[in-house]
Amino acid sequence: MADDRRDPSDVTRTRPSRRGSAEWGAPPDHHPDPAMDVLIPTKDRAAALAVTLAGLAAQDDPPFRVVISDQSDTPAEDAPPVATMLRVLRAQGREVDVCRHLPPRGMAEQRQYLLEQARTARVLFLDDDVWLEPGLLARLDEALTRIGGGFVGSAVQGLSHLGDRRPSELVGFEPWGGAVAPETITRDTDAFARHSLHNAANLVHVAADTDLPDDGWLTYRVAWVGGCVLYRRDALEAVGGFDFWRRLPPVHVGEDVLAQWRVMRRFGGAGLLPSGAVHLEEPTTLPRRRVEAAEAIGWPSGPEDCDGR
Repeated sequence: MADDRRDPSDVTRTRPSRRGSAEWGAPPDHHPDPAMDVLIPTKDRAAALAVTLAGLAAQDDPPFRVVISDQSDTPAEDAPPVATMLRVLRAQGREVDVCRHLPPRGMAEQRQYLLEQARTARVLFLDDDVWLEPGLLARLDEALTRIGGGFVGSAVQGLSHLGDRRPSELVGFEPWGGAVAPETITRDTDAFARHSLHNAANLVHVAADTDLPDDGWLTYRVAWVGGCVLYRRDALEAVGGFDFWRRLPPVHVGEDVLAQWRVMRRFGGAGLLPSGAVHLEEPTTLPRRRVEAAEAIGWPSGPEDCDGR
């Protein structure tokens, strides 16, 4: 299988791929083809989506395209803040596709639909209630290039918990220290306990207490990563993507967990420290949480072995 690893020192562009405001009124010029598709599922969260798009508008390289799957009752781009940020991204030279994808058939189906729209070698699944600090896309891209594996993710942090230190939830923090390796994770493995690392503002506290390398980041072992995950598209597709959506009821959760576990078992995956992804702490749009995708499918030994092979 082809691997899209790139040498991070091979910089061929002399200017950022983002057009500055001085160029917004000029005729469109040539911009590099996108190296990453940012895939955003959304439903009835116009204000949060606008903040998410604002975070993307502050990113420079790598060049990216934005694809939004909108299942809102009222089209998201009808909201003035969303429409404004879409205009900003397009003025910057970004390609933006907003797709009305109805009727809703569950989060796994919506994510599979987004994956099928992708054209680039790397795809970032970004939730519609996450703000990214400037430079995070470049950091994720560099990390995936260096460590290999199938994905690297920035776990979302709730900054309302900055004063809430939880030492007992940080004991599972373990840097990779190099290339990642495949792992099989279930609820019964010790590795599952790593999920507590991503509670509250835990990663903010870990970053403050960690002597980071000179390049300012490191990767660590995860149970899974929610909200902001950069995949090698070939790795995600090799395990079937989110094709298990047909075996789930429309109301379910944990589809991102199951997809990552499938990728981790064959290729490995990692989290990024510091995270740089901030959860907007909106109420969940999925309050009914009785059906967990991995349990419903029978991971890791359900039909078809749940890995696309």
